[in-house]
Amino acid sequence: MSEVLFKGEAEESAAPAEEPAQDSGTVALSADDFAALEERILRAVDQLKRERQAKAAAEERAAQAEVQAREQSGYVERLEHDLKQLRSERDHVRQRIDRLLKQLDALEV
Repeated sequence: MSEVLFKGEAEESAAPAEEPAQDSGTVALSADDFAALEERILRAVDQLKRERQAKAAAEERAAQAEVQAREQSGYVERLEHDLKQLRSERDHVRQRIDRLLKQLDALEV
């Protein structure tokens, strides 16, 4: 079984358990342990890449939404102006109709 040693951790040796480790600054990893660690690191890197891509896509959508909102704000302002003008015209027409109805009522008397 192949082993990889890392500094900073306790070393496991093939010697009997009674013997103290020669260098307490390393740890032995089996090939399976190392492969599992490597797999976990690769999955973490892939997840980080996906998260960065998702963030970039979200930022792009947000930028597009801001542009669209700015474009539509001008349109909304024009619609509000038109609505105000139409309401004013409606009030003017009502006043004219009221005057005409009063004139008709005066003629019938």
